[in-house]
Amino acid sequence: MQTFRVPLIFWSSPNDRAEQDCACADDDLAPTVLWTPSTDRAEDDCACPGQGLALTPRAPFHFANRWRRQSYLYRAPLSGNHELTFSPTGRAGAVVLNQPARRVLDAFAAPHTLAQVVVTLPDLAPDHVRRAAHQLATLELLAPTTSTQPTLHQAPHTLTAWLHVTNACNLRCTYCYLEKTGEAMDETTGRTAVEAVLRSASRHQFRAVKFKYAGGEPLLNFGLVQALHTYVRRLADQSGLSVREVVLSNGVDLSDEVLDWFREGDVRLMVSLDGVGNAHDAQRLFADGRGSFERVARGIDRALARGVPPYLSITVTARNADHLADTVSFALDRELLFNLNFYRENDLSASHADLQTEDRQLIAGVRKAFAVIEERLPQQSLIGALIDRASFGAPHSHPCGAGRNYLVVDQRGRIARCQMEIKRPITDVWASDPLAVIRADGVGFQNLPSEDKAGCRDCRWRTWCAGGCPLLTYRATGRNDVKSPYCNVYQALFPEALRLEGLRLLKWRPPVA
Repeated sequence: MQTFRVPLIFWSSPNDRAEQDCACADDDLAPTVLWTPSTDRAEDDCACPGQGLALTPRAPFHFANRWRRQSYLYRAPLSGNHELTFSPTGRAGAVVLNQPARRVLDAFAAPHTLAQVVVTLPDLAPDHVRRAAHQLATLELLAPTTSTQPTLHQAPHTLTAWLHVTNACNLRCTYCYLEKTGEAMDETTGRTAVEAVLRSASRHQFRAVKFKYAGGEPLLNFGLVQALHTYVRRLADQSGLSVREVVLSNGVDLSDEVLDWFREGDVRLMVSLDGVGNAHDAQRLFADGRGSFERVARGIDRALARGVPPYLSITVTARNADHLADTVSFALDRELLFNLNFYRENDLSASHADLQTEDRQLIAGVRKAFAVIEERLPQQSLIGALIDRASFGAPHSHPCGAGRNYLVVDQRGRIARCQMEIKRPITDVWASDPLAVIRADGVGFQNLPSEDKAGCRDCRWRTWCAGGCPLLTYRATGRNDVKSPYCNVYQALFPEALRLEGLRLLKWRPPVA
């Protein structure tokens, strides 16, 4: 009897698509593809807008033609003779291969038909080779020789709108870019803003709209948030648009009544948490100088008890970088998703010279956090939000939606491209198409594609970090066409984030039935 070795492939799906049915297997059974279902890829609810990218469908497979292994693959060993394989130009994210699967992949190092590869691997069952090759092609680790490089310039499908419902806040965070006042958005302005956003969404053929209620502290104008939520849902139903909503809160005033509204209204909650104890209090203070950690921690636990798991936004500065491991432990203890945002200097925070981290300190702090994650690998994927604006959710040419599919509406109805430029409005909610005006603005920072940035064009990671925050780069260098000041940090941490995802996939693959 001939004995065959079986290729096994595990991957983490980057796209928000429906969960796939799959059979479970191990090295003694038929090849199996395991991927992270959409339920394990919660939406990133941090302050900065996502790309909202809609990728084009894959071309049908014709294995009568010749196929080749994708060039520029990133490959690294994992435990148990497994390998992490990642295509910087593909859509699969992290892929884990066992030794037989690697042999199938490498058999396509030179262009071959599937029939030719089957002959070169006589110790592998032909059906197993065919199935593994199909999986590798699905993951875009194999490409037909007739194909060209996939384009990343698809039109975004989600328009994101930041509604600055109040300029008031009960905290005075050291890195905040806002001058606090008591001025708040009124309902007439808010309704007009919602109408303007939906009007632009329809004109530009977006399929979905995401509203972020922000400030200041938006819960200080909670009545307006409630009113706008009702108005948004009614108008969205009429327009046929899909709507998502999130409130960006500091978490100090999360009452049971407020949390019940979140749960019943299907509104997501983001809470800013920068550390545990003093690490948080060093930069998120009440107006009277008291630290806010105890109030925020109680609010997070109260939210969990009311069935409203908050998304945690962690801003990393020199004051808390050395304590990220504790912050990540706090999140993992509660099975909460989070993202790590690197500090961006602004006019109001520039006086705090001790906020800016050196690359070495930042890398060391994040590595300590990664070590905690490796010890406690969660079921849910974290890779999409571990390294600042660099997202492994899908390959992309722009780091965010600023200037493309993002509107920031202040309390007076004026509209800017980015919340950090809220004091430089470009248009307002009374314009017939605010997004068209935002897209046409050529003053100041520009959100260029990564291939137009020096230092990014030839980088293997450029379709994942996309050059970093464009506003940060412009403020630091005065240029739009250069790489991020955090480039060295990104390049040091990307391989380690991918490795974490590979280990997570190995740990949580379904058991053999």
